[in-house]
Amino acid sequence: MLTIYSDDYFMKKALDEAQVAYDNDEVPVGAVIVCNNMIIAKAHNQVEQLKDITAHAEILAITSASNYLGSKFLDDCTMYVSIEPCHMCAGAIKWARIGKLVYGASDDKSGFMKHGKELLHPSTKLEYGVMNEECADIMKKFFKALR
Repeated sequence: MLTIYSDDYFMKKALDEAQVAYDNDEVPVGAVIVCNNMIIAKAHNQVEQLKDITAHAEILAITSASNYLGSKFLDDCTMYVSIEPCHMCAGAIKWARIGKLVYGASDDKSGFMKHGKELLHPSTKLEYGVMNEECADIMKKFFKALR
């Protein structure tokens, strides 16, 4: 059930961002960062648009949230990402000290969890599988269209 301030609610917002990426021929990953039940940053992959391999949704959202809060640390924030972050993004999440990470679908090929939660900051809480099917479906649809 989609109720305000629930993990499903915020993951839906991340999926909305993933759809923007999809519509722009980017790998459909979306992220939102929440602080005190308010979305303070949202982003989607812009690797192709910006011609920047680091322009992943998570990195862009961290930059936006840090600018909004005026802090490099995001201890009191939760990041919602439509798919399991890659190693690069897990590193950025670690260094930003994000308080909680919630992701939708797993990424067995490029996701950080194949190396374990240790890639995150020790204080970062982790939850996954939120809206798993919906998050996986947009990725499958995107890559199927490429073939």
